[in-house]
Amino acid sequence: MPAMFAVGDKVIGNPSVATFAAFGSFALLLLVEFSGTVFDRLRSQAALVAAGAALVCLGTLCSRTTWLAVLSMALVGFCVLFAGIVSSVLAASTLSLLLAFILPVSVRAPASQIPDRLFGWALAGAASLVAITCLWPSPTVDRLRVAASSACRALAARLHAGVAYVLEGGDARRAERDAAIERADRASADLGRTFFATPYRPTGLGTAARAVVRLVDELSWLSAIVARSEPHARELPANRLACPVKSAAASILERGADLLDRPDDDPDGLEAATRELAEALTAAEHATAVVLPSRSVGGTELVSALDPGFRAQELGFAVTQIAANIAAAAAADRRRWHERLLGRTPAGLPGLVSSVRLRAGSHLEPHSVWLHNSVRGGAGLAAAVLVASVTGVQHSFWVILGTLSVLRSNALSTGQSVVRGLLGTAAGVVVGALLLVVIGTDETVLWAILPLAVLVAGFAPAAVSFEAGQAAFTVTLVILFNIIAPAGWHVGLLRIEDVAIGFAVSLLVGVLFWPRGAVNALRQELAESYAEGATYLGAAVEFAIARAGLRADGHEPAAEAERAGGAARRLDDAFRTYLAERAAKPAPLAEVTGLVNGVAGLRLVSDAVVELWRLERSAVPADEAVGPELRAIAGEVTGWYAALADALARGTDAPAPLVPDGEATGRLVAAAARRIEPARGDGAAEVGARIVWTCDHLDAVRRLQATLDLGAFRPRPAQVASAEAPNVLASAASETSSRSR
Repeated sequence: MPAMFAVGDKVIGNPSVATFAAFGSFALLLLVEFSGTVFDRLRSQAALVAAGAALVCLGTLCSRTTWLAVLSMALVGFCVLFAGIVSSVLAASTLSLLLAFILPVSVRAPASQIPDRLFGWALAGAASLVAITCLWPSPTVDRLRVAASSACRALAARLHAGVAYVLEGGDARRAERDAAIERADRASADLGRTFFATPYRPTGLGTAARAVVRLVDELSWLSAIVARSEPHARELPANRLACPVKSAAASILERGADLLDRPDDDPDGLEAATRELAEALTAAEHATAVVLPSRSVGGTELVSALDPGFRAQELGFAVTQIAANIAAAAAADRRRWHERLLGRTPAGLPGLVSSVRLRAGSHLEPHSVWLHNSVRGGAGLAAAVLVASVTGVQHSFWVILGTLSVLRSNALSTGQSVVRGLLGTAAGVVVGALLLVVIGTDETVLWAILPLAVLVAGFAPAAVSFEAGQAAFTVTLVILFNIIAPAGWHVGLLRIEDVAIGFAVSLLVGVLFWPRGAVNALRQELAESYAEGATYLGAAVEFAIARAGLRADGHEPAAEAERAGGAARRLDDAFRTYLAERAAKPAPLAEVTGLVNGVAGLRLVSDAVVELWRLERSAVPADEAVGPELRAIAGEVTGWYAALADALARGTDAPAPLVPDGEATGRLVAAAARRIEPARGDGAAEVGARIVWTCDHLDAVRRLQATLDLGAFRPRPAQVASAEAPNVLASAASETSSRSR
């Protein structure tokens, strides 16, 4: 930045070039850092320079007319902020792009000034490309990919340890298994923290990034599945039955982690491991759905015989989904440069246009936090332009920057930022004044300390505090403007006045446009996500009933799945805003995170039910009693989640977790058992098994209810059932068997 400022001021001798070269360097090097290889970073940086140049031209053309400047600031502010939902690259570039427009639109100039301003911006752009290539050229580490890889390896080790515990037993194996469990839990927690460590969803438009980010929910879900499948009785033969599936799943996770670390490696190993898992699943399903039931059909024996098959099927589905995403990410990374340029997407991932439509469309909803932030930000910046123009302040640029720097998710937090920002600015004026008292206006000394001031201004906000960043930036500006036009420490006083006006604008906009704050927004998004998740689960069960009855109207619930996914994306952004808000948190983070994770669990279970019945090809329909019984059980579960959504929306107490309905489930198990007969060979046994497994999935989301605590938003219910509630299928089957005897 000092070098480009020197070129504009001393070599070219043009204050406009010097100003845009200086602030362009801030925008392009201090406010943004792209990830990936050097080629990827240079490509993203070049695109940012080009987009910024267009905004410089547009801002200059609009700067001469007040109404046009206000309107254009509102539109550009909204579009730039809202575009961040599409990609983390755009989200990371938000401040840079806004600065590229704020500076020209706030400093009035005729169109003839556009070449000078563009030249200054181009100098900064060229310097940024050189800095990326020469100063830290090594690729930046994708922390999310590294965390996902570590979670895959830890879960694979846990599965291997569990298999050894079952097959070999002994106290030594128990200790090994317990250590593996601890490492896997720690790796899963690290993955979650990494995912929520940024205020925006850490995924870009690139196909590889879109695939990797989908691993977060899937790996979290897999961790819960593996925990539920831990054997408690080594002597049961059923535990040995699932060991080949667990071993094959562990092999997939290991090869998937290798491919995440080294995408250029041959993917044949992952493909072979996936085929092995499919074969192990087929064998396990055959053994549990045909061989074991043929020995003891009905009641508790049937459910006990089918439970290992359900655990194997559940585990296999989750791991297969993970393998597909890893393979797609690696295939995207292996594309040649011309394939990337042409936008050719590997199989298994949606195209660029489709992805943009889904992400942007899911946030065009009244409750979207990202939409709120974008509208509020655009309105606040436009108001700052209007106020600066009406009041006639000397440096309107600082008014807009002051507004931009403190806009937050509610008025309370904005007010805290105002006080802290003013204190930091005042401290910067004092430090700058002391410097000028000591060194006067000696230009040589000012040039010598400018690089140090820039370094501190960039380092202080993250390393020290918001106030320290404001102070360091004020000192930098005092030095900068005393080099261009010596005015002493009075420059700092002018900045206090201008920034205070900007802070006041941000406070007013925060009160008018979104007084609710991040907590209430998060509550609303949770309510909508649970409502959409319940709808999707109900549609998935209806699809299962249609397939079990061999009906032609059994279409997959694609629309419901898309709406549930959109609600989950909006929830993700609301949760990030909640985490980033500086206001005090009203509840332990673990409780809020549990509610957010519950949405993902509900949606993924619905995916599993659809996948379970997608390839059903039996020639024999299920018993006629299956449909009404399964629909009744599903209706009770989905009704509970709909009631939870209503409680969140209204701010009332959560409904009590459901008590297992042994009679209804017993009737369903009996109906399924009537189709499971030895040696039929017509697929009826598989249909019966899938019916029981579908009920197992419903039981899983029923037991999830006990872990969902609304203490973050309302007083806790008086009674909460244990998370370790008995398996409803086993209980119901036992009751049915007792009545039969």
